[in-house]
Amino acid sequence: MQKNRRYSTEAVKKMIVTAMLSALALLVVTYGRIPVIMFLKYEPKDIVITIGGFIYGPAAAAIISLIVALLEMVTISTEGIVGCIMNFISSAAFSVPAAIIYRKRRDLMGAVIGLTAGALSVCGTMMLWNYLITPVYMKVDRAQVAAMLPTVFLPFNLLKATLNAALTMIIYKPAVKALRAAKLLPPSSSDRKGGTVAIVAMLISLLVAVCCVLLIIYWQSV
Repeated sequence: MQKNRRYSTEAVKKMIVTAMLSALALLVVTYGRIPVIMFLKYEPKDIVITIGGFIYGPAAAAIISLIVALLEMVTISTEGIVGCIMNFISSAAFSVPAAIIYRKRRDLMGAVIGLTAGALSVCGTMMLWNYLITPVYMKVDRAQVAAMLPTVFLPFNLLKATLNAALTMIIYKPAVKALRAAKLLPPSSSDRKGGTVAIVAMLISLLVAVCCVLLIIYWQSV
């Protein structure tokens, strides 16, 4: 009975954290969008979704991606079901591969490999979906969109994914510590020391994030 009660408590905490992360992702996409070029905007929601995936696994990343896409559709989006599908695919393509790899290797290298895989996944996936869907959305010929794939869509998605990966590296550990302090996550059963390596990784991630922000500012000005 006590074991069942413990599992029930953990399930409730998981639902609470999932709801919190979904709400936070919606908030950052609502108030944190940065126009970059044409209708393309940088938004940091995938950072929050990926943190959820790192904590609970790839299924959680997919579920949070879907929840946030649906919430966007009924609140701030003007793109209807097409925008909902594109938002879900984009977030899931980044967060799910990252969570799959991190689940199998829960260390710094696993996070780096996972986030790199997520960045490559979302770039490839969105190239395909931009080719298929953007002509309908923009009401232009598919040939025009095809010409923009290597010059607009690929650089944008690569920049967005790189920035999100770098910020996820910086934010993940402090976020987990805060959730543990709030008793919403259990204590770590395998704390690894590697403090110096982690600090170096965070500093590199911060440098990458700053470079990406400067590129976004530059892109806006041209």
